[in-house]
Amino acid sequence: MSTGQSSRNRTALVTGASMGIGAGIALKLASLGYDLAIAHYAEPDEANAIAKQIREDYGRTCHVFQGDLAEPQMPGELAAFAVEALGSIDVLVNNAGVTRFKEIQSLDVAVMDRLYGSNFRAPMVLMQKISTHMAEQGLNGSIVNITSSRAERAYPGDGAYGGLKAALTRASQSAALDLSAHGIRVNCVAPGAIQVRNNPDWEPHFQELGKKIPLSRMGKPADIAEAVAWLASEASSYVTGTTIRVDGGLILPGMPERSGSTGWN
Repeated sequence: MSTGQSSRNRTALVTGASMGIGAGIALKLASLGYDLAIAHYAEPDEANAIAKQIREDYGRTCHVFQGDLAEPQMPGELAAFAVEALGSIDVLVNNAGVTRFKEIQSLDVAVMDRLYGSNFRAPMVLMQKISTHMAEQGLNGSIVNITSSRAERAYPGDGAYGGLKAALTRASQSAALDLSAHGIRVNCVAPGAIQVRNNPDWEPHFQELGKKIPLSRMGKPADIAEAVAWLASEASSYVTGTTIRVDGGLILPGMPERSGSTGWN
């Protein structure tokens, strides 16, 4: 680790951090002493609430950026904002993405373009911009891309979303090779079924789905955040180019949430 890293607070840029998995990751990193820049698409109230919590509960700095990362210029603008706001960036977490499911017969070009822009091009550009910054600053940085268990297991109507998550997984492996000479590590965390909404109306669905997962529950944003925090830390300093699947064993038997299975216990 460079002298510059050890003499200042560690920093992280987390995209899609206004709610759900991204918010959980941002809060976990803040609890570990990171100063943050967080990005969101169109949830200013939620993003500002997360930033306020980071400042008040953990005493960390948090800068908020709003923009649609599907727009070609926006990832570059976000990278420049984060570097200026934080000075240096030790960790990049590419979490933001769009979820759309359509069978191949009804999959239209506009949907494919939006998925490509948000779920593949944006993290690729951010990896490019932030890794260049890390290398120029001599930082042994960590990049974590949030993919999906769907990158490994095919589902109906999932050719675009799951296919692009698989592409990002594969691209991350090449990026890990490209950046290894700079001491920059690139890894993925692949969530399964994660409960990102605290809505009582959805609770029966979550409970029923949880019974069909080998570990007998749905995941929480905190489960993903723990994996990201480990990959961001020195504890994983010999880990690069890999994917940690955090899904409770969901895809091991196939697609249990689509089957008639009533449980694994």
